[in-house]
Amino acid sequence: MAGAGKTLHTIGFVARPSGTKPIAENRRARHEYHLLERLEAGIELTGTEVKSLREGQVTLQRAYADVRGGELYLVGAHISEYAQGNLANHDPDRDRKLLLHRREIDSLLGKVQERGLTLVPTRLYFKNGRVKVELAVARGKEARDKRRDLADRDAKRQIERALKDRGRSSGS
Repeated sequence: MAGAGKTLHTIGFVARPSGTKPIAENRRARHEYHLLERLEAGIELTGTEVKSLREGQVTLQRAYADVRGGELYLVGAHISEYAQGNLANHDPDRDRKLLLHRREIDSLLGKVQERGLTLVPTRLYFKNGRVKVELAVARGKEARDKRRDLADRDAKRQIERALKDRGRSSGS
C-alpha cells in the first residue's frame, strides 16, 4: 500500500517507495555560511544507522565534508545509536564516506583548496529508499553579514505583519 503521492517500484521482489522524505535539515548552515553551490551525494551507512535515520535521530549542526586520499567523508554528523540495536550497534560519531563520482570529488577539492571554501551538509533525506545528503559549497559569513541578515529578516517580518493588520482593519 503506497501513501498519498507515492508510487512503488518493484526491483525483483522488493517494493521500494519513490519520492523524497526529509530526515534532517541544517538550518545553522544558512545562518553561518553563504551557500554558493549545492549537490547531492550518497552516503555509506550500516544497517543500524539507517534505522536510526528512519526515526530522525541525527544532528548535522557541526558537520562538514572533508577530502582524504581522494575520497570524501562526512565528519561531525551525529547519528544516535539504534535503541533496539545489539552489540553490533554503530559508533554515533564516526566519519562516513560520501559517494560521488571521481570528477565531482576533484572539482570540489579544487574549489575548497583554491578559494578557501568549505563543504557543509544542508539536508539529509531518503530518495527512492536510499539516504542522500545535500552538500553546499560555502563561504563563511562575517559577524556583520549575520547581523545584516537578521535585520533584513526582522524588517520583512514587520512588513508582513503590518500588511496583514492593514488587511484586517480595512476588511471589517
